[in-house]
Amino acid sequence: MILYLDTSALVKLYIEEEASQAVAEHVELAVATATAYVSYVEARAAFARRRRAHTLSSTELSRIVRELDHDWSSYTFVEIGERVVRHAGSLCERHALRGYDAVQLAAALEVRRAGGDVEFACFDAHLNRAARREGLRIPRL
Repeated sequence: MILYLDTSALVKLYIEEEASQAVAEHVELAVATATAYVSYVEARAAFARRRRAHTLSSTELSRIVRELDHDWSSYTFVEIGERVVRHAGSLCERHALRGYDAVQLAAALEVRRAGGDVEFACFDAHLNRAARREGLRIPRL
């Protein structure tokens, strides 16, 4: 099984939150862990937001970014080209998704299209409903 991590799931690998352990366990069980390149930017934004909110120290932020940078090459990436972007546009209309949520879903569907047995790890209920309607499995996290 390929575990697709949207940013909400990816962040849990670097910041201890509810379900962080479950995400880490699913990553260990997966044959591969996939995400979109845009997840890097979204994760860095989430980390920076926590720093501004004073829930992370500067030292913790630096450590987390180093860990993400170290792990980054171990992920399987989905290129966000024209096919994925156009599919994301259709998903926005079909499921009333925000732009980057639709990009994440389109990227996961691209992994499946390439022949992968994909589970979609996400912590957004609306996006999970859309993923289910598109035929993706949602792991119990």
